[in-house]
Amino acid sequence: MAVATSLGCAQMSAQQQTAADGKDDNRVVELNPVVVTGNGHHQLLKSTTTPVHVISQRLIKETGSTDFQSVLTRLMPQISFSPNAMGSYIRVNGLGNKYVLVLVNGKKMIGDIAGNVDLNRIDMSRVKRIEVLDGAASALYGSDAIGGVINIITEQTQLNTVEASSDTRVSGKGQFSEGVNLDVSTKYLDSHTSYFHHEADSYQNNGMALDSKGNEYATIAPLFIGFNSNLVNQRFDIKPTDRLSLYVSGAYNYKLTDRPDTREDITGGSDYDMRSEGWRMEAGAKYKLGKNHLQFDFTSDNYHYGNLYQVETSKYHVGDFVRSKTQKYYEAELKGVFHFYDKATTVIGADWRNDFLTATSGDVHNNVYTAAGYVQHDMEIVRNLTATLGARYTKHGAFGSNFTPKVSLMYAPGDFRFRAAYSRGFRTPGLDELYYHYFKIMGKRPVITFGNKDLKAENSHYASLSAEYSNRIFSVSVMGYLNFVNDMIVKENIAVDDDVRQQLAQEFPEATMDQLNQMKTYGHYINSDRGIVKGIQANVSANVTPDLTLLVNYAYTYGRSKTAGEWSALERTFRNSLTAGANYGHTWDGYTLGVNLNARFQSRTFYPAYEDAPGYGVVNLNTTHTFTVGRMFRFMPSLGIDNIFDKKDHRIDTTTRRYALYSPGRMVVVGLKVNFAK
Repeated sequence: MAVATSLGCAQMSAQQQTAADGKDDNRVVELNPVVVTGNGHHQLLKSTTTPVHVISQRLIKETGSTDFQSVLTRLMPQISFSPNAMGSYIRVNGLGNKYVLVLVNGKKMIGDIAGNVDLNRIDMSRVKRIEVLDGAASALYGSDAIGGVINIITEQTQLNTVEASSDTRVSGKGQFSEGVNLDVSTKYLDSHTSYFHHEADSYQNNGMALDSKGNEYATIAPLFIGFNSNLVNQRFDIKPTDRLSLYVSGAYNYKLTDRPDTREDITGGSDYDMRSEGWRMEAGAKYKLGKNHLQFDFTSDNYHYGNLYQVETSKYHVGDFVRSKTQKYYEAELKGVFHFYDKATTVIGADWRNDFLTATSGDVHNNVYTAAGYVQHDMEIVRNLTATLGARYTKHGAFGSNFTPKVSLMYAPGDFRFRAAYSRGFRTPGLDELYYHYFKIMGKRPVITFGNKDLKAENSHYASLSAEYSNRIFSVSVMGYLNFVNDMIVKENIAVDDDVRQQLAQEFPEATMDQLNQMKTYGHYINSDRGIVKGIQANVSANVTPDLTLLVNYAYTYGRSKTAGEWSALERTFRNSLTAGANYGHTWDGYTLGVNLNARFQSRTFYPAYEDAPGYGVVNLNTTHTFTVGRMFRFMPSLGIDNIFDKKDHRIDTTTRRYALYSPGRMVVVGLKVNFAK
């Protein structure tokens, strides 16, 4: 997690040796990978003025995980996830989903249910690396990038090759994943085909819950809700000339949850499962002009979810599907990358976007567009001192104009890197925050949320300072940051009395008075005065021997918001988190052994006005065994143990799910990857 260094930089073991004479051909590449997220163009990691964290493909494989959420939890202490039936709630450096922009190859990925991101739209078998940019990044990426950017870079094949692979992983609680890839590359045409299947069973750590009055009752409501998902991707790259390249890609994903059915003898069941589908299409072209190039990209992303009934009700039959929400997103971007003089790069671009949201459960049917222009210039001022200056002007269809500048400096004498950065961010209210008129029964508890058409856009000021030292065997870095968010949008809990219940009964005729009598509060979106997040991140990594590497990452985060003159901790934040890893790898003739031990330790998670979730520590072990057969085949079985010390959260909680650790305990993990390349 080192600032502007690769998380995989310490994983330089003999496991990576590919040459017969034992030379480490990948070492230099892993130590200094090419990144794109920080400054909007490809450059070596050590050269970027903007702090970027990189999780390498090799480190992902060494953890033995094929799950995006699991990979980031084990390797990035400043990131956490809270899974539920509607996706996963991401938090980066104290700020949640709506402040974090998730990109695939630099393009926004939509697909959230009640603000929770559907991570099953990410095919981990295709991931080449994951780049994480802390803090405001609106100068390049516009709205929604106040808290940070997670950019998933997918893999490309070599010229004139045919490669096929299968990656299988099985563990406890019905967890199973299978990824199949086929890549064919020729001089003029590349084809990339992939299929990824992922499923898991529901589970409980405690069969009891609390009602709104604090009374215990038995429930079958799961802590983790099982699912079954499928994802298909197809991409074609066309290269008619040396200067011109074209691409077109399409993806389809389908996910169905597996909740326990409603029963008369016990609560916690559901009449329906959640079903979601997504269709994504991308197309673009790149034209080279010597050292310069022009690039055009178009993205169309459609996503919807709803209720697939599994139990006969007075209104619906088994098999009926009732759509709850539809999202559509269209983006067109024209960008030029120019090298007008030596040791300088200028990025100039224009961007148009249109967001559509239809939510029957929230009574929303609206769309909003944005148009933007941006410029960014990287240059060497004097020897060892480089700077980046950037700005973006955005015209928002509902909230007017916004100007977001950025400046960053790097002084790099020898093996040292000193960086300073400032950036302004903004986030316009989501269509749900503006227009929601929402009523739903969750477990025994009714939930009501109102949008607010008078919300103001949020804006932020982010500043960071960092220092880093690294050589081929050792790396240490530290970064401090401040993120000030003005007009932060929060959900205010408003007390419910008899008069309010009568008003709510008129607003929601479908609600019974018995249901409304259980309510203590309802939600209403407002602008708070401000939010502040400050923190420190530190990393140490070392190649202890040619076969053994160590990595330790630490994050301290202190996030608060001020409403009506009172400060409170940001919900679901935690102060301290640490991830650590040890990797051993050695190659004998035709066989490579890899052993990876990783751990995450986290302090208590804050839930203002409720009981905090306790801290935890989870340790995982994974071993990989690579057998090379001839020149074309590799077989890679793996065996590991997740959560070695069987840590669980056994607390009795309400249906609001105030947890930090969602693990079911110790599980054996078995995997097999087969690779063919010609």
